[in-house]
Amino acid sequence: MTSRLSPWLTVLVVLFVLPALAGDASPSGAWVGTVREQALHLSLHPKDRPDSQHGFSAPLTSFQGLSTKEGSTAPFQLVREAGTFAFEGRFGEQQGTGTWRFTPDAAYVKALSELGIPRPDAQEQLTLASVDVGPARARALAAMGYRVKTVEELLQVGIFNVTPEYVRALTAAGLSKLSLEQFVQCRIHGVTPERIQALAAVGFKDLDLDTLQSMSIHGVTPDFIREMRGLGFKDLKAEELVGLRIHGVTPAFVKEMRGLGYTNASADDLMQLRIHGIDSVFVRSLSRDAGTPSKP
Repeated sequence: MTSRLSPWLTVLVVLFVLPALAGDASPSGAWVGTVREQALHLSLHPKDRPDSQHGFSAPLTSFQGLSTKEGSTAPFQLVREAGTFAFEGRFGEQQGTGTWRFTPDAAYVKALSELGIPRPDAQEQLTLASVDVGPARARALAAMGYRVKTVEELLQVGIFNVTPEYVRALTAAGLSKLSLEQFVQCRIHGVTPERIQALAAVGFKDLDLDTLQSMSIHGVTPDFIREMRGLGFKDLKAEELVGLRIHGVTPAFVKEMRGLGYTNASADDLMQLRIHGIDSVFVRSLSRDAGTPSKP
């Protein structure tokens, strides 16, 4: 419900498997990295479970001592609130491989405890470091009235990049009194101040959160609205537009069916055609086998 943030301004995370690292205060293993669009995309394979994977990306500028030149073997680091990733290995053709070790920061755990957030285990602290979230973000959100209470909430805030700036922007756009969980859901489903403003510009103002999320999830964009209006559907409500998108009534589908004679079909007629599997292929097959069907 995510304008999407530039990948250079935030860590993008993909957690494929979260292996247990109990008893290992300094997780380590092998890494594979690819340089892409000024970011290093890392895949970490824990030593005790090399078939597992923890993947995340960070801007090249976030690393200390990093050189991605052909043949470079310089060690480099990624320093986070939660701890430090130390990497060794070799780069070639914008790809690198080697070994890594994560050293947790003890002060980080103490700072979380002071905020009432339970102690993370080794894997959780590594993940918190990869998404670059910690006491600083928790304090800033708490100052705005959004207290982070658990490690899981802190992970969600980090993974989906719920920042004080994002909270302020959504509030200013009209979404006030949301919970922290609702802000996370907004991020997940791409609800942004820019999207809210763009929908308002085509006449959909003061939409509630559920409607904004539904429109975002199903791809009801200002462009889609304008295209449908250009085809004569000028007064569709938000829920009707969502219904059209859910059932695949696109501008292209409308044009196809009109080309086959369905010139007076309403938006609901077209949606019913889709629901019952009636498309241009079906209509043409009927025309060949039994003559032209009657039109609505």
